[in-house]
Amino acid sequence: MIDAEVVRLRKLRNVALGARALAKILDADSRMDNSIYAKSAVTCWTIARIATGHLRSHPYLSYQKDPSRIRELADRSMASTTAFVARRQNRCLSVCALELQRVAREVNDVRALTWSPNLSDALGRTQLRLRRLAEELDVGVQNEPGSVAVPRMSARARAEVNGAALEGMSADNGWPYLAI
Repeated sequence: MIDAEVVRLRKLRNVALGARALAKILDADSRMDNSIYAKSAVTCWTIARIATGHLRSHPYLSYQKDPSRIRELADRSMASTTAFVARRQNRCLSVCALELQRVAREVNDVRALTWSPNLSDALGRTQLRLRRLAEELDVGVQNEPGSVAVPRMSARARAEVNGAALEGMSADNGWPYLAI
């Protein structure tokens, strides 16, 4: 494992732990059993544990460090502030969706740049969980009273729109790479 991968794994762990703290605070206010927030917290915890386990297998002791207590307190305070604002604006699901998008981006980055097949496999499984959570959150955000509803475009409608855009193209558009 090289230094750049260690930095990426630490960043992934920090983002996942921050998202977990937010999901735990939002879940505490939720009145549902098996809520989306609880699922998000468990998934983020899994991602953080994967990153921590991989970091602990490094031979250098300085790379094996866990996040500090100060980092944990900072995550909690940021999450409680964010959750307070989200509750006031009735946008809890939207805020949770944004945090999960950040986690998903970090997972994608680490998975794309890792050399370890075990890490890649583990992160691939969590990517599937994140996609399922994102779909559930998309449905919930559409029904959320404080959020701006963005109509979702079905896959068929996207294909029709993209297909219509490609029909007007021809080989003599003046594009240099088509003249080969």
